[in-house]
Amino acid sequence: MYELFRMQIRLTQSSEDLGGIKSLQSQNLKVNLSEAEKISEGFVTASYTMEALEHMHHLLPSVIAVDHDKIVGYALVLDKRFKGTHQLIDDLIENIDRHSFQNQNLANVNYAVVGQLCVDKQYRGQGLASKLYQSFRDHYSKLFPYCITDVDKSNIRSLQAHYKTGFQTLGQLQFENADFEIVLWDWK
Repeated sequence: MYELFRMQIRLTQSSEDLGGIKSLQSQNLKVNLSEAEKISEGFVTASYTMEALEHMHHLLPSVIAVDHDKIVGYALVLDKRFKGTHQLIDDLIENIDRHSFQNQNLANVNYAVVGQLCVDKQYRGQGLASKLYQSFRDHYSKLFPYCITDVDKSNIRSLQAHYKTGFQTLGQLQFENADFEIVLWDWK
């Protein structure tokens, strides 16, 4: 177990930060894990290239957790301007835009999207996902009324973390033979 008081949670600042995100992402990609690891530890679905991560950072810096210069958690931040860069995100945004929330058509709303959230295996179970999301909200709630993402329905650990944070189900999405829950966090 690692102590969270040594942790710094901040926005991405450099290509080294993005490299740390890419490394942590690779370690936790669904395609790189055994079935047992997927069930017990959870996983991330989307693989982003360095170019995509740089584009995200240029538009909206992501939230990262750093322990002694090592990225140990991240929440990727994006909005509709990222559309056209990644097929899963494109499908997600198109699906979100077909929904309404509180009698408001989301196609007419500038909402934040969590492109992915990941915590290093050694740092799980300490509330770091909640701290990443709180920082996400602190930095971006003045720009966006809602935070929306999708979670693979088979990723029970991630779904539980999102519901615990305050996300609620908005709809469903199917992508590459997987079923996703689209979840929304109301920041208003």
